[in-house]
Amino acid sequence: TVEKDRFQTLGDLRKQWTESGVETSRATVYRRVQEMGYRCRIPQVKPLLNQKQRQKRLTWATEKQHWTVAQWSKREMPKCLKSSVKYPQSVMVWGAMSAAGVGPLCFIKGRVNAASYQEILEHFMLPSAEKLYGDEDLIFQHDLAPAHSAKTTGKWFTDHGITVLNWPANSPDLNPIENLWDIVKRKLRDARPNTLDELKAAIEASWASITPQQCHRLIASMPRRIEAVISTKGFPT
Repeated sequence: TVEKDRFQTLGDLRKQWTESGVETSRATVYRRVQEMGYRCRIPQVKPLLNQKQRQKRLTWATEKQHWTVAQWSKREMPKCLKSSVKYPQSVMVWGAMSAAGVGPLCFIKGRVNAASYQEILEHFMLPSAEKLYGDEDLIFQHDLAPAHSAKTTGKWFTDHGITVLNWPANSPDLNPIENLWDIVKRKLRDARPNTLDELKAAIEASWASITPQQCHRLIASMPRRIEAVISTKGFPT
């Protein structure tokens, strides 16, 4: 079944088994796929990278090759905008993390442009930085979404004395908060929210359950991610 279509989810596989008369749990499907030697996160979607982007990723990784876990722990505060998993209702959320844990969560209404993003930074990123870093210096990291790379956003960071980590395009494999969002989504599966309020409450509870230890493990993976990019010569890892 897996070999017929590698882009099936575990839910798709379980459904096919059930329809054929085989009752099984999601955990069993997961285990069986693992035993077959396949990666169980199906589908594994990798961004398309052109030659210029791959070279920039390789250059970036080479520059950061000798950063230690301690340096990543002190200096990285990844940020991401993600829509929630698809329920009858959906929301857009913003969250920040560092090796010390997560900051406050923000639910976003409407589309995000440079002005609204700067409002998020003002009211949620700065409190996150205060909570996670105190008086220590930090380097903020976000991807190259238009609202993030806008000149006015760059000026906002300059005015607030915050250094932003240069970041290669199309590189979610380098961003540990992507893995954190996956953890949050997995925790939501058991909640099964049906209304918007239930969904928000479930997301907040899932986010609040993230431990500093989980965050530290993700940040500690940065040297391995860097090595992987160098090994693939800039291609997705």
